[in-house]
Amino acid sequence: MTTQRITDDLERLLALLPDPVRDALRPPERRDQLLEVVLDLGRVPEARYPGQALALGEVALTRDDLDAMVARLGCFGADNRAGIERTLHRISAIRNRRGDVVGLTCRVGRAVFGTVALVRDLLDGGQSLLLMGRPGVGKTTALREIARVLADDLQRRVVVIDTSNEIAGDGDIPHPAIGRARRMQVARPEQQHQVMIEAVENHMPEVIVIDEIGTELEAQAARTIAERGVMLVATAHGNALANLIKNPTLSDLVGGIQSVTLGDDEARRRRSQKTVLERAAEPTFPVAVEMHSRQRWAVHTDVASTVDQLLRGLPPRIQERELAADGAVRLVDPPDERRPRLLAQPGLQSRPALAAVPMPPPAEPPLPDPEEEVDPASDDLQVLCCGITPQLVEESTRRHGWPVQVVEDLSDADVVLSIRQGLGRQPSLRRQARELKVPILVIKADTLPQVERALERLLSRREGMDQEEPGPVSGDGQDDELAGLEECRLAVEQVVMPQGRPVELLPRSERVRRMQADLVERYRLRSDVFGQAEQCRLRVFPP
Repeated sequence: MTTQRITDDLERLLALLPDPVRDALRPPERRDQLLEVVLDLGRVPEARYPGQALALGEVALTRDDLDAMVARLGCFGADNRAGIERTLHRISAIRNRRGDVVGLTCRVGRAVFGTVALVRDLLDGGQSLLLMGRPGVGKTTALREIARVLADDLQRRVVVIDTSNEIAGDGDIPHPAIGRARRMQVARPEQQHQVMIEAVENHMPEVIVIDEIGTELEAQAARTIAERGVMLVATAHGNALANLIKNPTLSDLVGGIQSVTLGDDEARRRRSQKTVLERAAEPTFPVAVEMHSRQRWAVHTDVASTVDQLLRGLPPRIQERELAADGAVRLVDPPDERRPRLLAQPGLQSRPALAAVPMPPPAEPPLPDPEEEVDPASDDLQVLCCGITPQLVEESTRRHGWPVQVVEDLSDADVVLSIRQGLGRQPSLRRQARELKVPILVIKADTLPQVERALERLLSRREGMDQEEPGPVSGDGQDDELAGLEECRLAVEQVVMPQGRPVELLPRSERVRRMQADLVERYRLRSDVFGQAEQCRLRVFPP
């Protein structure tokens, strides 16, 4: 077990500040948790601590105070940052339109020894490691400590790519906090990807450490380095892995995301929509860490598996680790609210969204049919999924402890849970459900919140669930028209024209049938009406 040791060289930063600001920060209790000092022209200086900001005195900062401090600092780089030689402090400038400095942010840099204990076991494996977290949570501090452990304790050849001198401090001699690791400085932030490749080609590193991968070129350089067998340790923008998946610039770090169109058989086997998202390649970083706080990290030991689960709408397995005061690391069960948001399957999102048949309101439920009444003490509610991912139903059941079971056979089902596109692609299921008197509940999207609300509604009204009668799909005028047109379009584009087979649509009202017939004529196809009364439906013939 190792305890944390902190060094900050704070006196060297305080020596640069104006006298009134320095005097206000002299008491030790005002320095231990200090994050940064903000100096803005014409405003009272401000000290920022975790969760609060305190004014330093009552006198506003003058132009002379700012100019004197800038003169002591020396030159700012292209990223408007400067530092103090052989310290980790960072001073960032705010300029006006003429280029004059009108504000300074003096961030306290601390070398914290001991935080690496949370991921010490991961470093032995030699797999690339990605750190994520909100600003100020300690990503750069952890990166600095990891570089030292890899270089000194594990005897690896480590090269730190130090953009803005934030990892190893200002000046030509790197800060002792990175140990024996070598440091390559980056002249301009936009050249970081070039320096990354140069480090591999010229200096034969076993490990490369990078702070803030933020562009597509840097993500491509990271993949190139990883494919050459070099271990990477880096940080990236984003609070969680789910955020990184949604980021088109950086998604390649976790394997990249591509849209895949499934065949009819595969879509039916998966019970999903035909267009789904899948991982495009192996992740650049096989291991990822979400830094929730300085003492609590969530570890993804298999990023590829985690990304696959997120894309399928399943909760990933996250290993939460917490650093105790005595330096011991213990595993913590993650509460439900800490789970990353699940990514819903996109389906046909590129097309205009259609209004689905609304679920019946909870008030005034219809009286149950005595012959069809369900005994509350009977077996679990048997649900057949149509266009719904079965794992979403299973996850909802586990999360809430509901008596629900997913079945494969319609004859075993108490209810069919579907999305509108699912019914449009499987008209035979609708007919069989009518014959067996199995009710159908249509929801708007194949997402976990929609499925949870639907199951909750079904369970609360299990004794008197409204069974779907033969005839037009329930729904108000515009909903039924849009659903009917979408069903007709899918039938024409996916079955009639490519496969040359006729398709019989679901029973609709006379108005909707006329609209469907007009749509069929636009495709230069022929249609006819079959059935009587409420069973009247349109049949579309191939060319």
